[in-house]
Amino acid sequence: MHSSQLIKAPDPPLPRRSRSPLGSAIFFAFRTCVQSLAFLNSSESNLPLMALELWVEFFEDLEQIRGRSRNTIMAYRRDLELYEEYTNSSRDIPGFYIFMKKRQLSARSQARVISSLRTYFKFIESHGKQVPELRELKAPKVKVGLPKVLTPEEFRRLYIACETDDASRTSRNRLTLLLLYGLGCRVSELISLNLQDYHETDSWLAVVGKGNKERAVPLTELLNTELKAYLANARPHLMREKTTSILINDRGHRPSRVDIWRWLAAWSVRAGFDEPVSPHRFRHGCATALLEAGADLRSIQMLLGHASIQTTQIYTTVTTKNLTETIDQHHPLSRLKDDVTT
Repeated sequence: MHSSQLIKAPDPPLPRRSRSPLGSAIFFAFRTCVQSLAFLNSSESNLPLMALELWVEFFEDLEQIRGRSRNTIMAYRRDLELYEEYTNSSRDIPGFYIFMKKRQLSARSQARVISSLRTYFKFIESHGKQVPELRELKAPKVKVGLPKVLTPEEFRRLYIACETDDASRTSRNRLTLLLLYGLGCRVSELISLNLQDYHETDSWLAVVGKGNKERAVPLTELLNTELKAYLANARPHLMREKTTSILINDRGHRPSRVDIWRWLAAWSVRAGFDEPVSPHRFRHGCATALLEAGADLRSIQMLLGHASIQTTQIYTTVTTKNLTETIDQHHPLSRLKDDVTT
């Protein structure tokens, strides 16, 4: 089937009196499906239609059934497009790994592509199709590196560097840092925080993470105090239109991911960092600090919204490494070793 035949505009609607209730329901469902996936073929994304089998149904399943975010769906889209490009010249699966290496994809990126393809092929198989490729696709081994954490001292430097001549913007900047570090949230979760998510009396925030899963995150006394002060004194001066967003950017709207990255890059320069501090370093720093303070893994898992405890366990490696360095520096046996060698 030609790719242009995969999605076409629905036929002109029938006159209202001749359309049955069932026909109306089918028409409405089709229209809703196409509208919900419109961003996959919008003019701003400049993406062509795909020719892969059942691709529309697959992306609809990702969004409507699995609750994947737009960014995640677009990542799947890019991975599938890469595979589709390769299949235009070859169907040999081993050759696809060579194809990805020629595109200079790292082992981690290759593993992500393979994971996306396996998810897609499993979906195809669940619809009664034979998918021999599924058996051949194996993810490359990825060396799991230790997460780069933000230390309390580095946070302090950023907290000072985010100050401006405008009191409202300074309050917003400080709150941004406190939320990233205090909640351990992802940047997508940060910019999605709404007024109704804040429960002032009980001091907690409802954070909506991957798969639209909501978790309740308790606030420290400092964070709760700063949030209340920001909402009362700073946020009204930053707003230019009615919005439910807790954070407000310099244009008076809900901030985007780009806004957060841009702010952090600017504050990183002022704080004297060699490179911009990424939002995810706050998440790693939050988890590591809690673990070093004695928090249990299960609590940290719930705080961060990890689906698997194995994801959270990576932070035990970080703390073990720090402990080893501390022992090497301060334990009496370390000093004894130095005396023996000299």
